[in-house]
Amino acid sequence: MHDGTRRAIVAAFLANLGIAAAKFLAFAVTGSASMLAEAVHSVADTGNQGLLFLGGRRSRRAPTKVHPFGFGPERYFWAFVVALVLFSLGSLFALAEGVDKLRNPEHLDSPLVAYAVLGVAIVLEALSLRTARREALPMREGRSWWSFIRNTKNAEIPVVLLEDTGALVGLAIALVGITISEVTDDPRWDAAGSLGIGALLGVIAVVLAIEMKSLLIGEAVTPEYDEQIRAAISDGPEVTRIIHLRTMHLGPDDVLVAAKLELACDTIRGLARAIDTVEARVRASVPVAKLIFVEPDIYRNPEDDTGGLMAHDTTATVAAVETFNEAFNRHDVDAVMAAMTDDCVFESTSPPMGERRVGQSAVRAAWEDFFGSTPTAHFDAEDVIATADRCVVQWRFTWKNDDGTESAVRGVDVIRVRDGKVAEKFAYVKG
Repeated sequence: MHDGTRRAIVAAFLANLGIAAAKFLAFAVTGSASMLAEAVHSVADTGNQGLLFLGGRRSRRAPTKVHPFGFGPERYFWAFVVALVLFSLGSLFALAEGVDKLRNPEHLDSPLVAYAVLGVAIVLEALSLRTARREALPMREGRSWWSFIRNTKNAEIPVVLLEDTGALVGLAIALVGITISEVTDDPRWDAAGSLGIGALLGVIAVVLAIEMKSLLIGEAVTPEYDEQIRAAISDGPEVTRIIHLRTMHLGPDDVLVAAKLELACDTIRGLARAIDTVEARVRASVPVAKLIFVEPDIYRNPEDDTGGLMAHDTTATVAAVETFNEAFNRHDVDAVMAAMTDDCVFESTSPPMGERRVGQSAVRAAWEDFFGSTPTAHFDAEDVIATADRCVVQWRFTWKNDDGTESAVRGVDVIRVRDGKVAEKFAYVKG
C-alpha cells in the first residue's frame, strides 16, 4: 500500500472515530433519529478503515503452495466487505430507524447540540475528503472523478472518496432534516432525514460492491498499460508476432501477463534467451507486471482454408464422426452415405493388400456388401481422439457366428472431416 493511500485511510479513520463519538453524544442529548443514523454511519466508516488496513497488511504476505500467486486480491476482498458493511450496518439501520421514527415521532431535545456536532463533523469530514482527493490526484491523471473511481485498480482510495463524499452529503441531509423539523415543529422531517441517509448509503454501497466485485474476479490492465506491454514485447527482432495477450490485476500494483508469441528462434537455447529478453523488456516498461508467462507458438490464420489447425472446429469433427458411427451401427446405408462427402474415400486393410474405394457409388457398394455379410455386427468406439479436422477412433467390432458364438476384433480408424462430413476413412484391423 502506497504512503498516500495509507495517509488517506488514517485521516478517514481518525475523523470518523471522533465524529462517531460526537454524534452518539448528540443523539443521547437530542434523541434525533438523523443523528443516530449518522452516528451508526460513522461507526461503520471507522470499522471500514480498519478493514482496509487489514486487507493491505494481509495482501503483502509471501506466496505459498496453496496460493502460489500471492495474496494481492485480499485488498479487493476486504474492500468488497466494506461495501457489505456499509449497506448492512449503515444503510439498513438508517432506514429502519427512519421508519420507526415516522411511526413513533419524537420531538428533539437541545437541537443546538445537534447543530454544533454536525458543524464539527462537517469540518472533520471535509478535511478527510481533502486528504483523500490530494492523494488521489497523481493516480487520477486528468480523468473525471467518476471515471477515476470506475477505472482505478486501487482498492482503498475509491472507498475513502465515496465514504467521505457520502458522509458530507449525509450530514447535509441530517442538517436539513433537523432544521425543517424545528421550523415546522414536525419530528417526522427528522425521520425523513434518516431515510434519506439510509438511501444514500445504500447507493454508495451498491456502487462500491459493483466496482470491487469486478476487481475481485479479475480485471485486465488499462488500455494504456496494454499498449505499453505490447510495445515492449514487440520491440525486438526475436518476436515475429503477438498471437494472444491476456492480463489480469492480482492487486493494484501486481499484474499477471500471459502471452502467446511467434518467436524467430531455431534452437531451444535461443528460444529460452528470447523469452527471458521479452520478460525483461516488459518488466522494465511496466514494473507492475510481476508475473509473466510466455508461450511460444506458430501463428495460423483462422481464415485460412488450407487445413490449418485454426481453421477447424474439433467439436464439429467429433460430432461428424459420432453421426457416422450411429448410422453404421444401425446398418443404415443411406444414413452412412449422407454422413460422408460426395468425394469420400474408404480404405481398409483387408488381406492381402487392402481395398480402396473412392466416391459415393464405390463406397456405398462396399458398405452394402459389408452390412449384408455381417447383419449382427456391432461397432463400439472405445476411444475418440480429435485434433482439428482429424480424428482417431480406437474400436471393437463384434459379431455372432452361425453357431451362436460371438467373435470380436479390434482396430483403429483414421478419419478426416470436411464441412461436417466424413471425407476419408482409413481402417486398420489388429490381427
